Amino acid sequence: MPEVLDRFRSSTWGWLRGTLLGWLTLVLCFVGVGLIIILIQWLRFLDVTYELTEDRLILRKGIFVKSIDEIELYRVKDVRMDFTLINQWAGIGTIGIDSSDETTREGALVMPHIERAAERREEMRRLVDAARQKRRVRELDVSSDLL
Repeated sequence: MPEVLDRFRSSTWGWLRGTLLGWLTLVLCFVGVGLIIILIQWLRFLDVTYELTEDRLILRKGIFVKSIDEIELYRVKDVRMDFTLINQWAGIGTIGIDSSDETTREGALVMPHIERAAERREEMRRLVDAARQKRRVRELDVSSDLL
């Protein structure tokens, strides 16, 4: 089993302090409704854990019924990061991954409200390059104009 270099999940605390909806939820805590919203978000974020190894990004999903999915890093085409001004202040961001892997067939894998998102994105990019060099894989884009 490959060594896990990083293990992370979406941050409930980051969501609370890094989004307008999170701030609204904190205000709603004064009337009791906010605590229920925080509990729901915490359970939602507890549902998926991301593990990064030298060769793969592993998604462990589920609380009661578990599943494991993997994206081979050499198949990753793009690692994107999106963040708002409030996200920057809170130190979180949303990481999106496009790949040729079956896991992202429906669309990009989106990892919301990740702490240290910029660091993690750079580490993923470095590992993607290393995985491609190790397997001697190059990406080839084919334009639809040629078909």
